[in-house]
Amino acid sequence: MPPTRGRTVRPRPVGLALQGGGSHGAYAWGILDGFLEDGRLDFEGICGTSAGSVNAVLCAYGLLVGGREGARRKLDDFWRGVAGMGAFFNPAAHLPVEGLVPGWPRESPMALEGFKAVTRLLSPYQWNPLDWNPLRDALERHVDFGRLRRSSGTKLFVSATNVRTGKGRVFETSEVTVDVILASSCLPTLSQAVVIDGDPYWDGGFMGNPVLYPLMYGTRTRDIIIVHINPIERPGTPRTPQEIESRMHEITFNASLIKELRAVAFVKKLLDRGWIKDEYRGKLKDVLMHSIRADEALRDLSVASKFDVSAAFLEDLRERGRETARAWLAAHWQDVGRRSSVNVAAQFL
Repeated sequence: MPPTRGRTVRPRPVGLALQGGGSHGAYAWGILDGFLEDGRLDFEGICGTSAGSVNAVLCAYGLLVGGREGARRKLDDFWRGVAGMGAFFNPAAHLPVEGLVPGWPRESPMALEGFKAVTRLLSPYQWNPLDWNPLRDALERHVDFGRLRRSSGTKLFVSATNVRTGKGRVFETSEVTVDVILASSCLPTLSQAVVIDGDPYWDGGFMGNPVLYPLMYGTRTRDIIIVHINPIERPGTPRTPQEIESRMHEITFNASLIKELRAVAFVKKLLDRGWIKDEYRGKLKDVLMHSIRADEALRDLSVASKFDVSAAFLEDLRERGRETARAWLAAHWQDVGRRSSVNVAAQFL
């Protein structure tokens, strides 16, 4: 625990809600690294979707086996390994799209368009019949899922979308397997649906990116910190096809979170205005909301860059995240446990 004015500061418990967003998850890696290095926050629970679920399980397992430094090492080793794998988040790396137009860089919008053209004709069941997924091996190298499921430390809540029912499902710590993380991260055009308990699952971002309610009612802490990956606001009007699709993607994958925040704002309004009878107030949790937005930090990046897994790009995202963590702690650590640092109704609704 870091000293403050000659005394030891007791870490304050929080719940983390980690959005998904492909290789942009390295930005959240940087935020987590900054928080862990600082040491003033304890992660009682972590909700994660897609890349957020990857960060969540690495962080929780690292804390279990090695404390804060163990979590930093797990995240660091994994993400640096992603750069070495090359094909992790990059769909263009799975197909010879460079051959479509010589000279296309794999991470360019044109390379992504080439890949999408192919996936309109062929599904992953056709071009990847063996369902090869490098994420499986990477996760199994870094996480002992059996040991994690038996743990009673940081609580995990991982969301995935049931393809058959169209509903979201939240898997808790005792249910988390490598297949659960793969399901939470399953882009339907890139990977075959992951079957769990007889049902097929896709990316959790369709129904919750990320979900918040498990942190409200599955942990004791009142504080929830949302780590955004997809910018909510952008200046100007998109005009090119790539800009339009990129903005549509951001709005779509923020939609479920915005809807849940609307419910949070409504409950807080009921509690603040005394509209709930005393005998029922204890059934509703008056949460303290905090938000780490990506609007400024990731404004210069498009959806195409979510498939860039080059070492230099991931390191840049990590440093952006670390700087964001330092700035947020400087501005808002004193709010934790005392008050919300974000006006949900004003900023999100």
